[in-house]
Amino acid sequence: MRTTSMLCLLGGLFIALQVLAPIARCQEASPLPQEILERVDEVLNAPKDQTQDMDLQLIDKNGSERIRSLKMWQKGDDMRTVKFLAPADVRNIGFLSLPDDVMYLYLPAFKKVRRIAAHVKNQKFAGTDFTYDDMGSMKYAEDYDARLVEESEEMYMLELKPKEGVEKDYRRLKMLVQKASFYPTRIEYYDHGDNLWKVMERREVSQIEGYWTSSEIEMQDLKIEHRTIMLLSKITFDTGLSDAMFTERFLQRRP
Repeated sequence: MRTTSMLCLLGGLFIALQVLAPIARCQEASPLPQEILERVDEVLNAPKDQTQDMDLQLIDKNGSERIRSLKMWQKGDDMRTVKFLAPADVRNIGFLSLPDDVMYLYLPAFKKVRRIAAHVKNQKFAGTDFTYDDMGSMKYAEDYDARLVEESEEMYMLELKPKEGVEKDYRRLKMLVQKASFYPTRIEYYDHGDNLWKVMERREVSQIEGYWTSSEIEMQDLKIEHRTIMLLSKITFDTGLSDAMFTERFLQRRP
């Protein structure tokens, strides 16, 4: 009788383990939405520093196209300098993003650096479809609360809403994240009327020197039917960029 009871007990434990094991694996494989967003930040800002050469295509609703080229330097996750190289009418225009959401713009025609006030950070940068805020540091987990709205075998779909006290030009974002890499491939931006305003897509995603990178980024403004395509032509990582490259003085130097 005792043996039979023991066998029943062991059988029950075995069945319980079989039921609980998949649940445990599922829980292990599904990080919390905010943890996913933190991983996104880690992937986007993984290099110690990086230097990028890019060509820009600015395309209006009639298909007319303008071409520009620029160079970007980034150190850590909160220092970034951008300078236009061509054509002549935008050459040497510069943008500097520093910690604590401090931003500067250099306009060579006026030979003056000016700080970008908070109330104009929603304006477009140098005719592109990226605002000054879009061009700043990419630390989504600091500014947004995440909610998982959809999941597939390969992707997470997150809804991001600004945290209490954080002022953003967007009511919410929807972000599509690759599960394998935690790299975001698509972001939808909704205005305060909850209308889809802009869409950013990162294409040609691959690892370069061990870092996940996109060689083509498109930002489309649906309201004015205008889009900007960034095409990466060259990138280098971890070259030991000096802090001096992220100063107002460097912003005024010719590239």
